[in-house]
Amino acid sequence: MLAAVLGRRWCDGSRLGKSLCPASLSSLRSTRLPLCCPQSPGLPSFLGSSRGVQQESCPHAGANTVKPLDGVRILDLTRVLAGPFATMNLGDLGAEVIKVEKPGSGDDTRSWGPPFIGKESVYFLSINRNKKSIAVNMKNPKGAKIIRELAAVSDVFVENYVPGKLVEMGLGYEDINKIAPHIVYCSITGYGQSGPKFQRAGYDSVAAAVSGLLHITGPEEGEPVRPGVAMTDLATGLYAYGAIMAALLHSRKTGKGMHVDCNLLSSQVRTYLAIWIFIQNLESK
Repeated sequence: MLAAVLGRRWCDGSRLGKSLCPASLSSLRSTRLPLCCPQSPGLPSFLGSSRGVQQESCPHAGANTVKPLDGVRILDLTRVLAGPFATMNLGDLGAEVIKVEKPGSGDDTRSWGPPFIGKESVYFLSINRNKKSIAVNMKNPKGAKIIRELAAVSDVFVENYVPGKLVEMGLGYEDINKIAPHIVYCSITGYGQSGPKFQRAGYDSVAAAVSGLLHITGPEEGEPVRPGVAMTDLATGLYAYGAIMAALLHSRKTGKGMHVDCNLLSSQVRTYLAIWIFIQNLESK
């Protein structure tokens, strides 16, 4: 069972932005705060805020060993499942994950339930462990500036906005690449960066239906059935996680970052094809 001591620490946007400039990189790297879950359902509508949950230490094998991604900083702008699942896995390997949430309500999944632990969503906690959390209004120029300053001292930038939305805020790949050419910028979308549906929001159930996954789920002569868990989101998160790891290796070798493009439909089609081929082999026997 998760044992946590809830706490909260707030600061105004201007001070937060100043504290995250490159000059303070050494102090940032030495500070590792676990993910915060606020005591109240809503977050104050400040421009920038930070909050922390201090988990009670539990002795376990290898607790004092260096993890593979120690020293790697992830700037996580993702919400709901696919993106947070990818960044959580990176955090499990030792990366410092800074989760950016909207002021007021935070990530949508903070309110998903039951079950809850106190007022905290178990769903949210299950895919956001090992993370710090700040609330920033990125539509405000000062908030966007905070994100750019964070990106300049980060190794990975992960987002799951509809293509074009972050460009409008000055936070697109080209914008971030100018100030952090080393950074791995990962975009998780519904349908990729181009094509007839690229500006549509991505949903697990829609991508599962379009890809054909629902066709092979349920009774043979019955209606298509949605899987009990969000398989498309989880598969996309795992593909993004693997691609980020490869891009980090490339960045370490060359000093240059890259734009990693992951989307729900492509991820599920690839996963579905493997399942479909397996089923076809079974039926042929």
